[in-house]
Amino acid sequence: MTAAKRSTSNFVCQNCGATYAKWLGKCENCGEWNSLVEQVVNEAELNSAKSAIARGAVSGKKLSASSIREITPPDDKTRLKTEFKDLNTVLGGGILEGSVSLLSGQPGIGKSTLLMQICAEISKSKPVLYVSGEESAGQVKLRAKRLGADSDKLFFASSTSGNDIAKTIETGEYALVIVDSIQTLTLAEISSAPGTVSQVNNCGNLIIRAAKATGTAVVIVGHVTKDGSLAGPKVLEHLVDVVLNFEGDRYGGFKTVRAVKNRFGSTSEVAIFEMNDKGLAEVQNPSAALLAERQNTDGSIILATLEGTRPILVEIQALVTKSNFGYPKRTASGFDINRLNLLIAVIERRTKLKLDDKDIFVNVVGGMKLQDSAADLAVCMAIASAAAGRKLSEDYVVFGEVGLGGEIRSAFRPDQRIAEAKKLGFKHALAPSTTKDPFVTPAKDLRTTLIKYVNK
Repeated sequence: MTAAKRSTSNFVCQNCGATYAKWLGKCENCGEWNSLVEQVVNEAELNSAKSAIARGAVSGKKLSASSIREITPPDDKTRLKTEFKDLNTVLGGGILEGSVSLLSGQPGIGKSTLLMQICAEISKSKPVLYVSGEESAGQVKLRAKRLGADSDKLFFASSTSGNDIAKTIETGEYALVIVDSIQTLTLAEISSAPGTVSQVNNCGNLIIRAAKATGTAVVIVGHVTKDGSLAGPKVLEHLVDVVLNFEGDRYGGFKTVRAVKNRFGSTSEVAIFEMNDKGLAEVQNPSAALLAERQNTDGSIILATLEGTRPILVEIQALVTKSNFGYPKRTASGFDINRLNLLIAVIERRTKLKLDDKDIFVNVVGGMKLQDSAADLAVCMAIASAAAGRKLSEDYVVFGEVGLGGEIRSAFRPDQRIAEAKKLGFKHALAPSTTKDPFVTPAKDLRTTLIKYVNK
């Protein structure tokens, strides 16, 4: 009789992949709470891993290297073009053959809708495969019918097997393969549950290897955690060529797609969409759409910001009310709350405006999420305007970074911001004094600017 195979348990962090012999409430490596999941490893797997390392130490061979001058780069003309011009720009000109892209976003924001529209466009000329581990064929068919994806070259398969998907990619029959999603896939050789670090790592590696070998473009959908970051091991983001974040309010407003990693293009571009009954549509003039319902009241300031390299005018709203409790409340929608607290402290210290007994609420209209440091001056002016009950002239747009000393610092690409403001009929820009343009009213420091324009 053969002896039973003994098993041992390891606890693996689902955020960073660190392994522990016993369960801990907090991962000591990355600091994440409640991220350790038990994984059973039998003795045969441990011995196999050890023997593989020993065999690998003697089985390698010398690599065949080529001169960098002899290597032919990929041809941009072979990129797969989507129907969205701005999305093509974000991708560096389209989806490159043999590339692997990772798309993340909140549940219900429109990832599957966006991917089906991409499939509908590319399948007009080349074969496309949509693989879903979360939805049935009937569900995908309903979405495809609503979005007009009815090409004979668009195929669908339902599977959660990473082995089968990789084998299908290796056939080279499809120009583009969509995998929805990586957290549902499993490898037959690994006993852990779907979505664990080992499954995500190995499934991702297998799919990437198949894509590179055949020149098949692959787009993988990834889940996100409650704080909006990609779920699963960070190594998956390092393996893929492009990481796309789909952001915005899933119930309305604008949605943006930006690349946080791109081996084939810039990471400073952004595509802006809005959802309608026919799917996602690109917003050609977001500034006009964002300002269409604006009412010029106290606490309302127009900011000239940048989304990637695109200038956009957006309304910043602030509401300041007397606090009914001992601890004043600060709330921000579309703006970093830590940055808001810092700016409030600067206002109180440098301008003597009393805000320690006030509740302050700041909102970026249209569901936009600002990552531009030049939004500081507009936020400060909106707070001061709401606190003083005075409004800024509707002919002004505002931009500039505010330092801890209350100084107004220069902004990135001021010419583009000013050109966008002129295009929409504004007559003045309240901006850093370093900006040399007759259109600009210079703002040197926060105290003088607030007293002159919005404070009592």
